[in-house]
This record gives sequence, C-alpha cells and structure tokens, in this order.
Amino acid sequence: MDARLNCLASPTAGKALKYFMSAGKALKESSLPAATQELVALRVSQINGCAACIDMHTKEAAAAGETAVRLNLLVAWREATVFTEAERAALELAEQGTRVADAGTGVSDEVWARAAKHYDEEQLTALVILVSFMNTVNRLNIITQYPAGDYKVGQLH
Repeated sequence: MDARLNCLASPTAGKALKYFMSAGKALKESSLPAATQELVALRVSQINGCAACIDMHTKEAAAAGETAVRLNLLVAWREATVFTEAERAALELAEQGTRVADAGTGVSDEVWARAAKHYDEEQLTALVILVSFMNTVNRLNIITQYPAGDYKVGQLH
C-alpha cells in the first residue's frame, strides 16, 4: 500500500512540515515525562485510528522500556491498574481533547483540575500542544493513507 501523497517530496509540504516537525522535537525536549508523552501520543492515535502513528509510538515506547502489559492495556486504561494517577490524568485530558466533537464541551474543568494536580504549567502546556500535535499528525496520515508496519525506532528523530 502506498500513500496517496508523498509529502516528503512536495516543496510545499517540505516547507510546512519542517516547522511542524520542529514543534514535535521541542515537545520531546519538554519537562513532560517521556513515558507520558508516548502513552498520550499512542492513545490519541488509537482513538483516531491512525495506524502509522500507532505503529511508531508502540515501537518507540517499547524501545524506551515501556512494558507490553502497559502498551496492551492502554486502550482500556480506566480499568487497568498499571497506570499512575498522573498518567491517568494526562490520558483523560488527551481523550477529551481528542474527542471534542463527541464531548461537545471539550476538556471539562474537572479533567483540567486533575491534570493540573499532577503537572506544572510548563508540563500542562506541553501536554496540550502534544494532544493538538498528535491530532494533526493523525489526520495527515489518515487523509493520505500513510501505510503502517515498516516504522523503525528512531526513524523520525
């Protein structure tokens, strides 16, 4: 399966994605814990059905030491006992921030307060940008039907 567009070969996409991907790099360098970043990126991608991002973030998380149990239970994180309260707060914020059309109200004050209890302002900023970033990347991949399965750890770093 080939993608509908080769964004890497497009001068317009190349210009735009250069800046866009630098935002992703800045997020990686933020104080938001790396494990939380991978879990949030993976969960947003699961919700949106972005196979390419699920492939990437599953492999990156595993390479960084994430356990198979946590990766497999992420889709049912509410019922799983393997996530910290801070991770649960981040995942809940990510879900509400991703399901804006479903939730109607976006991120509730209660969900925001739970996240703010565990993350400082800089980390919350990174979390919000990460959720927005992943939703955009997911949509780019889904629209262009970017194939999944061949991602190699570190490929985009």
